[in-house]
Amino acid sequence: MNSLSNLIGEICKVVLPINEEFYYGNPNSSFAICTLSSLDLLKKISSSDLMNNVSIVGRLLSENKGIDSIIKYVYQNKKIKKIVVCGKEVWGHKAGHSLFELYKNGVNDKGRIINSNSPDPFLTVSKSQVNYFQTKITLINMINETNYNKIKEKIF
Repeated sequence: MNSLSNLIGEICKVVLPINEEFYYGNPNSSFAICTLSSLDLLKKISSSDLMNNVSIVGRLLSENKGIDSIIKYVYQNKKIKKIVVCGKEVWGHKAGHSLFELYKNGVNDKGRIINSNSPDPFLTVSKSQVNYFQTKITLINMINETNYNKIKEKIF
């Protein structure tokens, strides 16, 4: 099954190339925003005055490499304390769901996100990095919210 997933992933990279997009704002901010699969929302936030109050805004498209990247980023950037998770959930991957399951339950001994119903929820980050994420970061659940003003209210 894993080789089939890898094959499908490689086909998707060619047929539907997706750029990993993120934008930096105020390096002293304690907020980050994850827009899941909502590219329009990402662009709107990244070009708004909200970036004066946000350290980074980016998308999350996968339940494995994408979540690994978030964990590594907040572990290296200790000023970030809150992540607003908004935008449309990633169809099929349910990356937002997996992020919250990781936050609540952690990973098992094989690096699988406990209680995730995503197809491939295996992480490569260390348990100490996961523990940091679970204890030092606050996730704000706005999954499927795409209204810019409602998201902005969570920052101010």
